Amino acid sequence: MIQKIINTFVWVPDYLKKYLERRTIYTAESDRPINIFFCICDHFEPYWNHADARTARIRINRWLDSYPVISERYLDSSGKRLKYSFFYPEEEYTHEDLNVLAGFCHAGYGEVEIHLHHDNDTSENLKKTLLDYKSRLYEDHGLLSIDKTSGGISYGFIHGNWALDNSRPDGRLCGVNDELDILQQTGCYADFTMPSAPDVTQIKKVNSIYYTVDDPIRPKSHETGDDLEIGRKGKGLLMVQGPISLNWKNRSFGILPRVENGGLMENNPPTASRIHSWIDQRIHIKGFPYGIFVKIYTHGTQEKNMKMLFQDNYLEFLLEYLSSLARNNKKYNIYFTSAREMTNIIHAIMDGKTDNFDDYRDYRYHIAK
Repeated sequence: MIQKIINTFVWVPDYLKKYLERRTIYTAESDRPINIFFCICDHFEPYWNHADARTARIRINRWLDSYPVISERYLDSSGKRLKYSFFYPEEEYTHEDLNVLAGFCHAGYGEVEIHLHHDNDTSENLKKTLLDYKSRLYEDHGLLSIDKTSGGISYGFIHGNWALDNSRPDGRLCGVNDELDILQQTGCYADFTMPSAPDVTQIKKVNSIYYTVDDPIRPKSHETGDDLEIGRKGKGLLMVQGPISLNWKNRSFGILPRVENGGLMENNPPTASRIHSWIDQRIHIKGFPYGIFVKIYTHGTQEKNMKMLFQDNYLEFLLEYLSSLARNNKKYNIYFTSAREMTNIIHAIMDGKTDNFDDYRDYRYHIAK
């Protein structure tokens, strides 16, 4: 029990440190609007729980039928709807399923990135797996993006079971200590795995956008890194974290605060207070505190979560509430982004571009086809 509590709250010291930093940065009120860049990264697993092909297609089709109706109703400050980010598992790939999802994305409703569950893997096999998968997604389906600098195929990444860089204490569900290096070598433009609390894979560093340099011998290298700062070149793999905080209004055993980790789940749907807690973590690039990045996640093919999102109308509530922040409050500008668009805006801000953000959705990585 004690070890579980330690694993759950290992991130709290860095969280408190950033809380104090935010109070310093925002002590003086400013008339300058807050720009919120919002993204949903879905661990999109249609074959979840050992589903058969028919069940998987039913799950995919529910998204194809339900999502456009909702997303077209709610636009951001630049008149754009939310491009949903489908992180699709390599081990669940079928040509037919990806063809269907690709058509949906080419119509402008979303983008596909890479998700991977693996165990007891090797560096060589991981590299081959990622290169083969990104080639299939690009060549066969016109998915992923192109790096304007290198001309290579690029992708965003989420690790299955959150076990990025062999970060579980028991070494399961990965096995590769130089995983971050391999992600860079195979064209990963950013990792979107964290946060993972209360899972044992949670790292100490939280509420950050930063570069991390891999130690190829040791696991969990992404626990440290340099936060992004305008005008400063970074080294390593770009890490885009979602918000994490302590929810004192919802306590475990009536004592300990529960963890707010940005997950959209059937037993924890979006609410106004949760949305404001994500914004209040003020994940930003040093030198520009008026750009806040909110990356949340879900497992959108699980029936209980689809019910929450679609049947119970919580996805509609979430998009309407965010849209209304900009409509009803001049303090906020809302930008709905895909994972790729969010990364492009991050790079643009790093280069000193701190307005006209809609112009930078394709700043460095553009849609492949």
